[in-house]
Amino acid sequence: MILFFTIERGLKSLARPTKWRKVEFIPVVQYFTPCDVAENDLEENVIRIEEIEAIRLKDLEGMEQEECAEKMEVSRQTFQRILNVARAKLADSLINGKAIRIEGGNFTRNICPVKCIDCGKQWSESYENFQKILNGQFNCPSCDSTRVVCSRKEEKKFCRRNCWRYRNE
Repeated sequence: MILFFTIERGLKSLARPTKWRKVEFIPVVQYFTPCDVAENDLEENVIRIEEIEAIRLKDLEGMEQEECAEKMEVSRQTFQRILNVARAKLADSLINGKAIRIEGGNFTRNICPVKCIDCGKQWSESYENFQKILNGQFNCPSCDSTRVVCSRKEEKKFCRRNCWRYRNE
């Protein structure tokens, strides 16, 4: 981790922000409990949505690690780290009789490029914010305009299947 010193703020970390992990599947059932453990003795492990996606892609779909990382739009090393954490939590739950709760994480169904019609600024926005964009409730971070639109010209499989622009096709 890189550190630097400023007079007015003291020691500060320059860690990069966590990148959104793209997922295609969010499980309907998000809580599992062992049947022979009393409720007041029950411990649980929380598995994040992107960890379940990593297990689904690698262990259930049987994809190669490189393909999985590409699909989630993360590096191969990041994918391996996500997968290892998920497998450790599953093993702990199965071996030690703990419940499994699936929730949270840094994930999105998609990340699409958008632009502001007024100032021309372009940036990437998560799929979850597109309903706000459609309703005019999302503001440009530069000029505060609500005239924000999708700027994708090419047709990627994931975007085409999940993007709000193609919902009624």
